[in-house]
Amino acid sequence: MLQPKKTKYRKAQKGRMKGNSGRGHRLSNGMFGIKSLDSNFLTSRQIEAARIAATRYMKREGQLWIKIFPDKPITKKPLEVRMGKGKGAVEYWAAVVKPGRILFEVGGVPIDIAKEALRLAAQKLPVKTKFIIARDYEA
Repeated sequence: MLQPKKTKYRKAQKGRMKGNSGRGHRLSNGMFGIKSLDSNFLTSRQIEAARIAATRYMKREGQLWIKIFPDKPITKKPLEVRMGKGKGAVEYWAAVVKPGRILFEVGGVPIDIAKEALRLAAQKLPVKTKFIIARDYEA
């Protein structure tokens, strides 16, 4: 069986999203949150759409924390352009999300309002999510 030739230099690639989230997997600010169950890139537009959906339902009472930040530039070359001539321009910014990562947190509202607000936010995202409650929450 042929082994791939090992080169001294590594190409800059998109990277793998293996395993679970190493950080950001516990509630830190609010009493309720949504946790990612699979891995994907979340664009800044998707994060903003989810934020607007949640705050609109909560009618600006309580507080919403966004626990992810789109810090990965995703580049793309224009259509019908030949290969070569360097890397393409930045198309959008994305946040790398792995399973277990807390995406949004909510505090200062009752559980039923928080659950519905985060459900509406989760509908805007391309990942499966789970509603979670802090351990020290008392109904």
